Order: sequence, then structure tokens, then C-alpha cells
Amino acid sequence: MLLTITTTRPPATDLGYLLVKHPDRMHRFDVSTGVAYLCFPEAKPERCTAALVLEVDPARLATRGRDGFTLGQYVNDRPYAASSLLAGAMNRVFRSAMRGECPERPELAATPLPLELRVPVLRCPGGAAPRPGRSAAVDAAEATMAQHLFGPLGWTVDARPVPLDERFPEWGASRYVDLTLSGEARVADALNQLYVLLPVLDDAKHYWIAPDEVDKLLRAGTGWLAGHPAKEMITRRYLAHHRGLATQALSELAAIRLAEADDAPAGDSIDAEPPGAAEEDAQLPTEARRVPLAEQRRRAVLAALAESAPTRVLDLGCGSGALMADLVKEKRYAEIVGVDVSPHVLRLAERRLRLDRLPQRQRDRVRLWQSALTYTDDRLVGFDAAVLMEVIEHVDPPRLPAVAASVLGHARPARVIVTTPNIEYNVRFPTMTSPLRHADHRFEWSRAEFAAWCADAAGRYGYRVEQRGVGDVDPEVGPPTQMAVFTREDT
Repeated sequence: MLLTITTTRPPATDLGYLLVKHPDRMHRFDVSTGVAYLCFPEAKPERCTAALVLEVDPARLATRGRDGFTLGQYVNDRPYAASSLLAGAMNRVFRSAMRGECPERPELAATPLPLELRVPVLRCPGGAAPRPGRSAAVDAAEATMAQHLFGPLGWTVDARPVPLDERFPEWGASRYVDLTLSGEARVADALNQLYVLLPVLDDAKHYWIAPDEVDKLLRAGTGWLAGHPAKEMITRRYLAHHRGLATQALSELAAIRLAEADDAPAGDSIDAEPPGAAEEDAQLPTEARRVPLAEQRRRAVLAALAESAPTRVLDLGCGSGALMADLVKEKRYAEIVGVDVSPHVLRLAERRLRLDRLPQRQRDRVRLWQSALTYTDDRLVGFDAAVLMEVIEHVDPPRLPAVAASVLGHARPARVIVTTPNIEYNVRFPTMTSPLRHADHRFEWSRAEFAAWCADAAGRYGYRVEQRGVGDVDPEVGPPTQMAVFTREDT
């Protein structure tokens, strides 16, 4: 089996740093099914290619007893066609790269590069020519399988059928394709996508499927699988059609999708896109196009935090960790704590932040705690700043005094930043079908109502407060998001 990874971004030899392998050496790895080798057949400043070669030992496969008849343990395509065997070798050889770790060039790990990935022999539905007795619709659906899986991820897909025998072209195509993926992506993302989708295309696993496979899938699918249009098929095939595990994984993916939507409440898709905005934005230079409100909100919060130069920050009601992902990138923050009442949501945040893949020094900066903001928690005392970004509107109004007492009265950080929707702005969303922007919102305040609540809470607990807006300010109804910055009087 063979996988090649090529980049042309100079100096292209930086690919060695990203894969954590020296281009001038041959690297050998013992794996459960044979031996894997990694070499660099070309390593020039303008072009560099890494080649992973897996030599499968058929005797080792035979001892696993996974084939349905005795001869099938020895006569099969496993040593030649890319499958879960190659995915397993990738996990062994590229473990650090798949975690996004690059000790020598940490900035490279977060940078999309021009990449070309090639798997010369891959068992793939649609690799063969149309078969007698099957409908054209089925053949057409299978023929686009590679495109169906990799296309939505931004790859240009070239899946060329491999002929049964080049000497006899009339025999037609085999069930295999020569797959080439071209595009720009982070190396970690490219490897994780291929790691998941190789066994999906093959629709088989060479090992017993255990419950921990769900975590493997969700970890490797971070950032792309929850929104993939074929996520159900990918999940079923990756988990070898184990109904219980697939149901569990799809439930987790749905929760991730919901949490991502909640990170951009109102449907940020609504409040970021007035009629015609998409068409108008398309005519503008990239730097002048509209920025989604969720991103504008995070930028405003980060700017407000930076004004007081805190080093220890609380993200209260952190959800799936959208703001924390930005905070982690800032070296100024020595301690970042995300707090949420839901342990399930905290698991989503952990996956989003890839805590298991961060270097230990970075990992030590981040904490995730389960806690309810309506109760005092001594762990939250002593921080420089706290953020409640799109949180208070999810709390029943009778419980808001308890939130203010817990955060401003007990935890008492030097600065507290609160954002919430401006209900007056909702009239600018003609596609809204309900009075509130999100199904879980208990209320939304006007500017006057928010100002009154902030003034009361600030006066009660010894803070001064400044009102600000986030997003384009409408002269009649104000900004789509309103923000309050509380500063403790004794600071």
C-alpha cells in the first residue's frame, strides 16, 4: 500500500517538520499487520513528497480470522489496496502530525498549505464499470463516492478507475481507483480526513470494532465531520455498521452541530446576512467582505479583555469552546478556564480544543470545569477577568439575580464582560419566524432593559459599567449585539 503527500509551498522541505520526520532518513515502524516505511523520494525547496509504504504480512492477517472462509485468509486484496490497514499505519507513523503538533515550527501546524495526496490503489464503490442487472442510478451514485466524501471538504478529487488488466482493455475497470486529492489544508486536517475516509470507502475494518472507536471517529472528525452532508453514511461505514455505536456517534455529532449553532446564536446566520448581503459581499475584496456576527462578537470580547491585560480568564457558559479556542492562541493568558453546566458540552469543548493533542505546557494553561452560574463556586474566585458571552439570555429571569450574585458578588473578577442580543434589532431580520433568535432563549432585552439590569448589578456589587455595541449599528434600532464591560471599583 502506498500514500504520498506532496507540498509545493517553499521551503517545501518544511513538510518534514510537520510530519515530525527528517527528510534525509528512511523511517521504519513495526505495526500490527506488518511493517511501515516513510521516506522522502523528493525533498527540494520548491517541492517535497513524503511516501508512506505499508508492507502487509498475510500470515498476521490470517491469525485474525476475519475472512468468511479459510482460503480467503490468504487470497485477498489486503496487502495491496488501501484500507483500514493503511489508516492504522497512518495513526502509528503520523500520530504527532495528526494531533497538530509541530515543535520546531508551531506556526506551520495552523497554516493551510497547498497539498496533493495520492493513493494509487484504493477499493472504492464506483471503481468498476456499470454492472449488468443494476440500475444506472445506483452506478451513478457509486461512481461519485470519492467526490461525495472529499468534495465537501474542499478537495479537488481525481478518482481514476484502475483497469482489470491493461493488456485487455475490453475487460473494463476494476473495483479500484487511483485517487488524487488536491487543495489547501492544514496537514493535520488532511491526515485526519484521510484516516477516517479510507475505511469508509473500503467499507470494512481489519480489526474488531470496540466502543472506543466512537471517540476515535469524533476526535479525528473534529472541525469537519459534524457538518459533512454524508456524515450518516461516514459514521455507519467507519463503525462497520454497528447500529448501537453509529447511533451513539450520530447523537454526539448532532450535539456538536447544535453547540456550534449555539456559539452563533440567533441564528448568527440570520443576523449576519440581511437580504442581498451574500450577493453584495461576493463583489467585494476578501478583506472587505462582511464578517459573521459570531466572529465580530468574539473579536469585541477579546479586545475588551486586552484592555485590562488579564492573565487568568474565566469563560462562563463556555459551550463548545469557540471563544476558548481564540483565547488559547494568545500567549498572554497564563490560565484559561471554561465553565459550563453540561458535562456533555464540556466534552465537545475538549474535542474542539484538541486538549489531548496540545503540548503539555499548553495543556496546563487550560481547564474545563462543570459548574452552575446560579450557585457560588469558590474555584471561580481570584480571576482577573470573566466573560459571559451570549449566556444570560439562556437563564430564566427569576434566576438572574443569583447569576449576578455568583459572578459579581462572590467570584468578583476585576473585569466582567457580558454580551446579549438586542431584541430591537430583530426587526431587521425579515426571515425570522419567532420573536426570539434562538429556541433556548428565555428572553431578549432592549437596550434600555439591558442598561437598567447592568446599572443595578454594578451598583449592588461595587462595579462601574460601560455599554458598548457589537456589529453594524442601525441608526434606529442600534447594534445587533449589546455588550457591557463591568470594572470593579477597587481596580
